[in-house]
Amino acid sequence: MSGVLVVLEPRPGSDPAALSRISLEALAGGLHLAQQLSLPCIAALAGSGSAVQLQSPGFAPLRAAQLEQIYAIEHPLLAHYTADGHTLALEQLIRKLCPEYVVFPHTYQVRDYAPALAVSLGQPLVSDVIAIRIEDGSPIFVRQLFQGRLNADYRVTHPGSAPIFLSIQAGAFRAESLENSNGPATAASIVSFIPQLTEAQIRTRPAAPFRESARTVDLASAPLIVSVGRGIGEQQNLALVESLAAALGAELAASRPICDLGWLPMERQVGSSGQTVAPRLYLAVGISGAIQHLVGMKGAKTVVAINRDPAAPIFEVADYAVVGDLFEVVPELIKAIHATKGE
Repeated sequence: MSGVLVVLEPRPGSDPAALSRISLEALAGGLHLAQQLSLPCIAALAGSGSAVQLQSPGFAPLRAAQLEQIYAIEHPLLAHYTADGHTLALEQLIRKLCPEYVVFPHTYQVRDYAPALAVSLGQPLVSDVIAIRIEDGSPIFVRQLFQGRLNADYRVTHPGSAPIFLSIQAGAFRAESLENSNGPATAASIVSFIPQLTEAQIRTRPAAPFRESARTVDLASAPLIVSVGRGIGEQQNLALVESLAAALGAELAASRPICDLGWLPMERQVGSSGQTVAPRLYLAVGISGAIQHLVGMKGAKTVVAINRDPAAPIFEVADYAVVGDLFEVVPELIKAIHATKGE
């Protein structure tokens, strides 16, 4: 079976019976590639009980996707993630299906095992793809260089029967497009695939999850984000922006200087060295718009920026620009939000 294979991941944390948002975005990218090349699209999920996961309500978005089949890669040695287990299991599935393209979400887990998987099949991995277009019947994969200052085009040829591997950057394709896909959704069948694995092949042993992980913030899944920059002046002024985030029901984020100063934890940093986000609304408060920050929030559907400097770079990407003192604008905005809610 030739086509496009999209490798999915469950949502991290306490709700593994749901599909992660970045997996939905990767699926949207895989479907876009398959439609452009008139190829079938299939998906796969690895785990010890992946077939049960795929039947859960949290994986319902897959029913809206135009998929040929969904593979549940099941084995007791896949109960906990290891790079060895995922690499070996996916290599066996790929050799069975012979897809032309394998698409991953660009996650920490994928960055751990996907390079080894690509090398095992003699093919490079085009990582962190932000766009795909077709030229002369072949796909061109677009990546960013020098922290987003340049876009580079990559064309990869097929070496024999090996597929082309690529990972999709968060926000490059919108998960909402799955709900608006053309034509009726196909009832893709779930096929169980049991790889041949032995304990001797698993060279690493997963430890208990890091205690702090229960409190980490997945900004990539947040629909609303209020982000604060150096314009806030002092740490004690963060309470004002926190009130704005609370009024909107949004996650609080920050540019790198705020996190470097320790005013907010590093897990709330947006940018090239932090998280890449794609919310419906990104409200930037006191952020000038350095390229390192813009790289992390460029996938936002709507950007509202508040800054007193009319020449701030953030205004070049903002959909709505508010030129003014944030200490005057934000309190009025909070009042307006509460008034709208009738509070």
